[in-house]
Amino acid sequence: MSHRALAPSVLIIFFVASLLSAQQPVETITTNPRLATILRLPSLEADDWQVLFSEADSGDAQAQYLLGRIYDEGMVLSPDPEKSAFWLQKAVEQSYAPAVYYDCMKHVGQGSIERCLWRAAEDGVPDAEFWVGVAFEEHLWFGVTDKQEALKWFRRAAEHDNVDAENSLGQRYELGDGVAQDHALAAYWFRKAAEHVPNLGGAGQGRSNLGLLYMHGTGVPQDYIQAYKWFSLAGADKNVALVQRKMTPPQIVQAQQLADDWKKEHPDPAIY
Repeated sequence: MSHRALAPSVLIIFFVASLLSAQQPVETITTNPRLATILRLPSLEADDWQVLFSEADSGDAQAQYLLGRIYDEGMVLSPDPEKSAFWLQKAVEQSYAPAVYYDCMKHVGQGSIERCLWRAAEDGVPDAEFWVGVAFEEHLWFGVTDKQEALKWFRRAAEHDNVDAENSLGQRYELGDGVAQDHALAAYWFRKAAEHVPNLGGAGQGRSNLGLLYMHGTGVPQDYIQAYKWFSLAGADKNVALVQRKMTPPQIVQAQQLADDWKKEHPDPAIY
């Protein structure tokens, strides 16, 4: 997802809708070792679900939040508004920041986008940090445009593993937008974005941008095989065709094999 090409009015609509969309991933970073284990699995078996419910029952706020999201959005389990509200409220009562943010945005008509965003961003919720950055860059909600303040929040969100912020930070370093131009750092942040699964937009942009750096040899060694691989993973067919004209048939086979191997090593978690 790129925010740069969107008009402010479209951004507001897209922002609120995206937060409540079933396509938004639940957070997978946790200090609970039992949750960390099951959230890294490509699929959840009966025993894994038992761990999730057990952790929620024992009072783990993140497990409660995850169940609330799962029941709310019908991810894997059938939608159940009552169970969703129950588990989300349990997490909110513990002041678990992602749950407070999610609950706030679900009732945004009764409150304030600014209040929801700012509180969650200060609490370290990556999505909120990213959108605060967008707000300062696009003159939304806070009444000012401040590129450096936007950069600060994009950096915070990127350091907290927000894929859109990682891609945005890569773009800034590639263009020298508010920072010293540094193509190696651009490649670093594009790669961070590219490694995310599933691809909900930001990962695809990171993959395509990384492929372009490899194709031109900017910030990374010129490597058509790597460029093809990342273009293929991004679904960027035009760029695949472009770089393919520079490659030998064996190189194309090798690049496609690399892309296939990457997919096997990065399965989409069933919890999304």
